[in-house]
Amino acid sequence: MPPLPRRARLWFAAVATAAVAVCTLLLGSPAPANADAARQPEAASSLPACPFWASGITPPARTTTPWVAPLQTAPAVNFSTRQAAPTITGTLENGQVTVTVSPVPNAVAYKVWRDGVDIGYISYWGQTGPLTVTDTSPCQGASYDVVAMYDTSNSDASLGQLSVPYWLGADGTLAPGAGDVSVGTQIPMMVTSYDNNGQTAAGYNAQLGVCATDPRVIPWGTYFTVPGYGTCYAADLGTWIQNDTVDIWLPGDQANNWGVQDRTVTVIADPYTSGTSPTASASPTPSAPASPSPSPTASASPSPSASASASPTSGGTCAVVWSSSTSYTPGAVVSYNGENYTSTFDSTGAVPGAPTSWAVWTADGPCG
Repeated sequence: MPPLPRRARLWFAAVATAAVAVCTLLLGSPAPANADAARQPEAASSLPACPFWASGITPPARTTTPWVAPLQTAPAVNFSTRQAAPTITGTLENGQVTVTVSPVPNAVAYKVWRDGVDIGYISYWGQTGPLTVTDTSPCQGASYDVVAMYDTSNSDASLGQLSVPYWLGADGTLAPGAGDVSVGTQIPMMVTSYDNNGQTAAGYNAQLGVCATDPRVIPWGTYFTVPGYGTCYAADLGTWIQNDTVDIWLPGDQANNWGVQDRTVTVIADPYTSGTSPTASASPTPSAPASPSPSPTASASPSPSASASASPTSGGTCAVVWSSSTSYTPGAVVSYNGENYTSTFDSTGAVPGAPTSWAVWTADGPCG
């Protein structure tokens, strides 16, 4: 398979170059508590259809390729240990949607997206007025997401939970809910793969179980299963990931071995808030691929992975000593200051046990 272009990483990047939206940050004077209730939202039926976030890009046609099953099944990525997501409200007025973020304790900033497009960054410095962002280019059926940040590093570890998608309803108001992709929805997809390290467009580290979608089809914050892969969490973008295409993350050569496949994905509830089992339900051996789809794939360029020794038990033998110059992948086990740690994210230089590394390393207990 010929080499493919690497995928764009968009966390705090210049998404405005996509010419999709021009947005304004508003930190106004205090508004009445019933301001949202007093507004008279406009019907959204006159809005245009939502465009793809990167305009002017036409992916090349792709066909299905031979497939080698991955060496592991992707579990449902667990973000429930992070700080809870803020809630948002919003109304369509005068052709714009004003999104109001409900502040959460200890957050220093907030990031808001519409269909994966960055529409505003709010720095919180103790102001008493409403925290709002105005989307000047709303569209029919758009989904909005927000995340709170707890320091200014913009790193994975600085982020709380990504919110569930909030949908712009026909009545011109934002509300959380199923929208067009309720639990149980099945969508035939072209499924491609990538192995790029670093942060995804939503800010989380690229890792097994975090996938790229077209948010107009599968919004960010949605869990879904992919036969032969496991469970995906939508939190990334790609210039070739348009319409009914999904890009899954796999380490190293496993991404190339996946190739380009046709799969029917199934939307599921958040397994960590719905009370259902987080075990991936996708079959490891799917049926033969369906007919080729004209949609493209994103790149899957090989990258090195750190070796991981067997996970020790508390009080067991110390694993290899952590090194600040080594790049670690999920599952890698190291020792540091007399304790063993297991990596949960890709990282380089994240010190085990440090306050800023709570999302990177899981403590396994003392070793000797």
